[in-house]
Amino acid sequence: MVKRSLQGSLNGIQEAKKAFAHKGWTHDNLAFEVNLKTRQPIWRFFSGRPVERHIFIEICSVLSLNWREIAANPPEEFPESREPRAEFLDIDALVQQVRSQRFDKIQDQCGTLQLLDVGRPVRIDDIYIDVNILEEIASFQWLEFADLQNFTSKEFDRFGLGKVSQTQIAGITAVETYSKLRVLGKPGAGKTTFLQHLAIQCNRGRFAANRVAIFVSLRDFADESREAGEFHLLNYICKEFLTCGISEPSVLETLLLEGRVLLLLDGLDEVLHQESKGVVNEIRRFSEKYQKNMFVVTCRTAAKAFNLRRFTDVEIAPFSQDQIVAFAQKWFTALTKTNIQDKQEQAVEFIEKLDLPENFQFRRLAVTPLFLHLACWVFHHQNKFPIQKAAFYKQCLDLLLGKWDETKGIERDEVYQGFLLPQKLKLLSQVASATFEQGNYFFEQRIVEQYISDYIGDLPNASTEPEELQLDSEGVLQAIELQHGLLAERVRGIFSFSYLTFQEYLTARQIVANHNLEALEQPLQRLVSHITEPRWREIFLLTVAMLRSADFLVQLMKQKVDALVAQDPYLQKFLTWANQKSLAAPPQPAAIRAFYLALARTPHLTADFAVACMLDQSIFLDVALDNLVMECTIDCKSNFADVHACDDALSNALAIVQDAGLRQALQQLKDLLPDPKQTRERFQTWWQKSYPAWMERLEAMLAKHRNIQHHWHFSPQQQQVLQQYYDANQLLIDCLNSNSEVTDGVRQEIEASLLLPIKELSKREWQGLS
Repeated sequence: MVKRSLQGSLNGIQEAKKAFAHKGWTHDNLAFEVNLKTRQPIWRFFSGRPVERHIFIEICSVLSLNWREIAANPPEEFPESREPRAEFLDIDALVQQVRSQRFDKIQDQCGTLQLLDVGRPVRIDDIYIDVNILEEIASFQWLEFADLQNFTSKEFDRFGLGKVSQTQIAGITAVETYSKLRVLGKPGAGKTTFLQHLAIQCNRGRFAANRVAIFVSLRDFADESREAGEFHLLNYICKEFLTCGISEPSVLETLLLEGRVLLLLDGLDEVLHQESKGVVNEIRRFSEKYQKNMFVVTCRTAAKAFNLRRFTDVEIAPFSQDQIVAFAQKWFTALTKTNIQDKQEQAVEFIEKLDLPENFQFRRLAVTPLFLHLACWVFHHQNKFPIQKAAFYKQCLDLLLGKWDETKGIERDEVYQGFLLPQKLKLLSQVASATFEQGNYFFEQRIVEQYISDYIGDLPNASTEPEELQLDSEGVLQAIELQHGLLAERVRGIFSFSYLTFQEYLTARQIVANHNLEALEQPLQRLVSHITEPRWREIFLLTVAMLRSADFLVQLMKQKVDALVAQDPYLQKFLTWANQKSLAAPPQPAAIRAFYLALARTPHLTADFAVACMLDQSIFLDVALDNLVMECTIDCKSNFADVHACDDALSNALAIVQDAGLRQALQQLKDLLPDPKQTRERFQTWWQKSYPAWMERLEAMLAKHRNIQHHWHFSPQQQQVLQQYYDANQLLIDCLNSNSEVTDGVRQEIEASLLLPIKELSKREWQGLS
C-alpha cells in the first residue's frame, strides 16, 4: 500500500512555525482556514506526525509554503498505483481522491495573479475581493434614445450599474443559483480572477465541496483544437488530467455523468473569430451532454454574438465603496515593502484622498479592479494622486488599446486594417469631441458608425463604395467595443464611452491636437465659448494642462469672463464697490474683492468666510456688522428674542471695533434698544414708532463708516449672470493653479485684474499695469 499521508521534516517544521507565527493565528484559526472541523491535524502537523496528504498540502498553501520543501522525503510524483479507479470507489471518495491528486495543479494554475507593472506574482488570497453580480444586462434592454438625453454626468456614471435599474447579488450566489452561467464584464473587471477564486475555493472544499474544479483557458483550448483539427473538450480535459497522474478516461467520465464537476471556462472573447463558432458549439454540446454539472464561462460584455444556449447571462458590477476600501487595504498590505502600520496608514490615506472632490475623476475609474490597481500603484509611489491627470488617463487608454491584451498574450482579429495606437487615439478623439460638443453622453449606433466611416474615408487607399465603408465602420465599432471596452452599448443600439472621464480626456486631446498657435486659435475660441457650462469644467482643466503653452487659453478665458458682466451698468457698479472695499485692505486686493462679492450676494453664508476673516480684522468687523443687519432685518419678527439677538450682535461688533466714531455710533444704537424686561405693550409701541428710524440710522452709519451697502437688488437674470461670473472666475483660478504652462507675467497680470470692473480694466491697460 502506498502511504496516503505526509509529515514534515525537522527543518520544514521550523519554517512552518515561523510562517505560522508571522500570521499571528491560533491553531483554531489555521484549522478554519484549512476547512477542518478540529484542530487535531494542525497539532499533528506541527508535531512532525503524519497528516493526510491533501491536508498537509493545504496547510502549506495557506502558510504560503512549498509543501515539497516542508515534507520529509516528498515523492517526486504521486505513483500510478494511486490513480483512482471509478469502478472501485464510491463517488464521494472518487471526488476526494481526484481533488487530492489535482490539488497542486489547481493551486499552481489559479493560486496567483500577475498584476500589471508588478514584477512578482501575487497570491490570489492576498488581493481578491468578492465581486457582485448584476442579473440584468443593461445593454440587452430596449430604450428610446430620448429616454437617455436628460442624464447628468453623475447619472451617466450610475446608469445600468445597479443604483438606477437593478439590485446586485454576490458572485458566489449567482454561481450557486444558475448551474450554467456566463459572466460578462468590461476589460479589467475581474472576470478571470473570479474564476480562479472559484477554482481555489472548490479545491479547498470551501465551495462546491462535492465537486472537482477544472479551469480551462478557452484560448489555449482553441489553439490546441486548431492543431488537432477538431474541437473536443473531453479529450482536452483528459490530457490535462494526465499531468496529474490520472490516465484512466473513465474517471473523468464518471465525474461528469454524476454531475461532480465545476467546469470553469475562461475568456470566450479571447478566441479568434475563425475558431469561435467551433468553441461555442463544443461548449453547448458538452454542457448539454453533461448537464448535471456546474458551468461558468467568462466573456467580455461586448461579445454578445457568442450566444450560449441555456446559459444565464450576468454581468460583474463595478466596485462599491466598501469593495474599494477592502481592495485598497489588501493591496497596500500585499504589494508594499513597508511595515504593517505604514501599510495600513497608507491605505487609509489613499481612501481619504480618493474621496476628496478634486480626485472625483480618479474615483470614477476606481470602480474597476484594473484601474483601482493602477491608482493604488501611482499613489504608493507618489503618496498622492497625480496633479497631471491627463498623463494617468493616457496610461489607462494605452492599456486598453493594446497593452492589456499584450500582457495576457491575447491575439485579436485585425479589423483595424493596420491602425497604430496614434490612429486609434485620433479616431476616438474625433468621436469624443463631436459627441461631447453636441451635449451627448449617449449616441445612436448609426451616428458613431458615421463618424468612423468619415475617418476611414479620409485614409489613403480607402474605398469609395458606401457599402464597403459601412461594413468597415461596423467592424471597427465592434472591435473598439470588444477589444478595448472604450465604447459600450448601454442599451440596444445606443452607445456611450464606457467612462465619461475618457470622453472628456479625448475631447481635450482633440482640442490640443493642433501643434501651432494659428491652428489652435479656432478650437480654443470654441472651447472658451463654453466657459459658463459646468459640464465643460473638466475639459478646460485637461486642456490647459496638456497645452505646451497655456498663455493664450487663459488670456482668452479672462476676456470671456470679463465680458459676462461688461454690458450691465448695475453689475459694473457692484464690482466698483467691491473694488473700493479692496483698496483699503492690501496686499491681496483680488481676494478681498472676491470676499465682498460673496458677502453682498450671500450674507447668510458669512460663516464660510472664516479664513478670510482671520487674515484681516477689518474684514472680520464687516462680517460682524453684516451679521448685525441680518439679525435686525431679515430674521427679526418683533419679539423679545430678536431684541436679544440684535443686542448680542451689537456687543460682538463693539468688542472688535477700533474706530472711535464708529464705536460711539454703535454704542448709541445699542442704548436705544428697548429693555426686554418691559411689558409687551410698551415693546410693541417702540417697535411701531421707533424701529424704522433706528434701522435707518443703523444703515446710514454702516454706509458712512464702513461703506457697506445692503440695498443691492439683483434681478433673477442678474443673479444668474453673477453666479456664472463667479464660477467662471473660480475656473480660471483653478486653471492657473493646475499643473499648467503659464508664464509668470501672464499669471501675475490675470491674478491682479480678477473681478475688476471694465472701467478699472481699461485704466490698467492704458497705464500698462500688470
